[in-house]
Amino acid sequence: QVQLVESGGGLVQAGGSLRLSCAASGGTVSSYTIGWFRQAPGKERDFVATINYGGSVTYYANSVQGRFTITRDNHKNMVYLQMNSLKSEDTAVYYCAASLPEDPGRPIYLVHEYDHWGQGTQVTVSS
Repeated sequence: QVQLVESGGGLVQAGGSLRLSCAASGGTVSSYTIGWFRQAPGKERDFVATINYGGSVTYYANSVQGRFTITRDNHKNMVYLQMNSLKSEDTAVYYCAASLPEDPGRPIYLVHEYDHWGQGTQVTVSS
């Protein structure tokens, strides 16, 4: 059973940057596809970015493409989300999630495709 813990959230001004971290433990973490999702108050949980087990496949939501970068360090069992040029609409609780897809070469971006979730970290962007 994989456990995930997010950190790095906080309050930042528009145009600023934050780096979120997802610490994974339990199971063979390096085998999992890891995704980042976010949920704003009163809205559904939305896909942000995903990275496959080896880091060779990444995929981003259109809204963050070119501003956010997902990376992973399997030696440290960590996944990161570097967020630049933040906008007020990026304000949300950010979650990392883990999946063992049948095809690790295919980007995984649907909520129901992920089996393990962290507790989330709040990101607030002030305008």
